[in-house]
Amino acid sequence: MASGLLGTPTFALQPAAEQVALSTNYITNFNFLNQYLPDTYEKEFERYGNRTIASFLRMVGAEMPSNSDQIKWAEQGRLHIKYTLCQSAAAINSNTATFTVADTGVTFIAIRVNQTVMIQNNTSGVFNKAIVTAVPSATTFTVAYYESTGQAFAVSTNCTVFIYGSEFKKGTNGMVGSLEAEDDIYSNKPIIIKDKYAVNGSDMAQIGWVEVTTENGATGYLWYLKSEHETRLRFEDYLETAMIEAVPAQTGSGALAVLGTSGGTEGIFYVVNNRGNVWGGGTPTALSDWDSIVSRLDKQGAIEENVVFVNRGLSFDIDNMLATLNGYTSGGVAQSASFGLFDNDVDMALNLGFTGFRRGYDFYKSDWKYLNDPTMRGGLNTTAATATGTITGLLVPAGSTSVYDQIMGKNAKRPFLHVRYRASEAEDRRYKTWITGSAGGAQTSDLDAMEVNFLSERCVCTLGANNFVLFRYG
Repeated sequence: MASGLLGTPTFALQPAAEQVALSTNYITNFNFLNQYLPDTYEKEFERYGNRTIASFLRMVGAEMPSNSDQIKWAEQGRLHIKYTLCQSAAAINSNTATFTVADTGVTFIAIRVNQTVMIQNNTSGVFNKAIVTAVPSATTFTVAYYESTGQAFAVSTNCTVFIYGSEFKKGTNGMVGSLEAEDDIYSNKPIIIKDKYAVNGSDMAQIGWVEVTTENGATGYLWYLKSEHETRLRFEDYLETAMIEAVPAQTGSGALAVLGTSGGTEGIFYVVNNRGNVWGGGTPTALSDWDSIVSRLDKQGAIEENVVFVNRGLSFDIDNMLATLNGYTSGGVAQSASFGLFDNDVDMALNLGFTGFRRGYDFYKSDWKYLNDPTMRGGLNTTAATATGTITGLLVPAGSTSVYDQIMGKNAKRPFLHVRYRASEAEDRRYKTWITGSAGGAQTSDLDAMEVNFLSERCVCTLGANNFVLFRYG
C-alpha cells in the first residue's frame, strides 16, 4: 500500500553546523546589522527534538581504562566434545570401524581409548553406541560397536560423534592421557577519533545572541559557541557509532595503506556478524521465528535475560505478533485488547505497544534511536528484496560474564559489551578537549582564530558474541 506522506518537505540530511557562514547555519538566519530588522523569535525552535543518538553503550556497557595498543581476553570453550564431520572406513554391519574427523579447524581430536561415544548418521538419523579401542593418529579413532548388528550406516557417510562416558575392564589401568581446558583467545585494538571546531577572531567580535536549549539540558543565550557545542555533541555521538560500525582494515585495502597496521577496529556489528548469531530475514514476525531464536540461544550461553534493541519496523512486528496471541471475541468480532496485566475496556485508549515478553527467556524490547534516525541507519533501504545488509535490531544479553583478562592476569567480571580507552597516570585519552589559537582567550599560537579540539582513543570489547543475535536483511 502506498504511503500517504508527501515527499516534501522532508528531514534535513546535513548537519546544521558548518565551519563557514552559510545560509543553512542557525545563527546567520538572523541579520542583526540590517537597518530594518525583521520580527524574529529570539528563541531557537527545536524542530527535530533531541538530535543526539548516543545512549546504547551507556545503557548496556561500561568504560574502563587500558594502557596497551591491544586488548586481549580468553573466553571459555565448550566443556563437552562433539564432531560433526566424521566418516567411517568400514562397511555397514561391521563390528569395528575407524573414523576420520574432518571438522574445520580440528587438528587434534580430544578422544581417548576406553571412552564411550554415540555415532549418528547426519542424513538418515540411524545411530550406534561404541567404545573407543584405539586412536591411531591425531584425527582418527577406532571403535567397537555395542550392537550385535554392527555399524548401522554405509561406509564414508558423514556422521556426528560425541562422548558420553567411558568403560573399563576390571583390573586395568586408568585413562591414558588428559585434556587441557579449551579457551578461545580474542583481541581488539583502539582507534583514535578526532574532531575540531574553529571560528576566526573577527567573527567572534560580532555578537548575535539567540536563546537555545541543547540536548544535554542546558538553556540560555549563546552566539558562536552554539556551533562549538553542536560539534561537541556530534563528536560524542561518533564515540558511540564508531564502536558500533567500525571494521578492521583488510590486507590490501586502501584504508590500510592510509592508516598503516593500526587501521580499523572490530565494532559490535562486525563481531556479531562474524562470531555471533545472525537472523537474515529482516524481522522475525511470527512466534515460530522466535522459537528458532530461542532454540539457537539454548545451544549457546542460555542467558536468562536479553534486551532487543530494535528499529521501528521490528518494534511494530513484535507488537503485532504479541497482539495476536492474546485475543478475544466481542459481539462476534475478533478483538486483541487484553494485554499484559490488565484487560482493557472497550472504551479505554488501547495501548498497542509491548515492552517485552517471555518465551523460554526474558526478552525486553527497547527502541534504538540510531536505527531510526534518518541521517544514520534509519535512512537506509528496508525493502526486503534489495535491503541486503540493512540492520533492524540487535539482541544483547544482560548482565556480565567472567573472562581471563591478560592485562590484569586474573579472571574478572566484565559486561558483555564495554569500552576500553587508552589511559595512564600521565595521559588520559578517554575524552580530551583543548583550545588553541589567539582568540577567545587562547594564547597558544599566532593564528587569528579559536580552535576547539576533541580526541579519544578507544575500542569496544564484545564478550561472548555467541550470545548475541543480529537482525538484518540478507
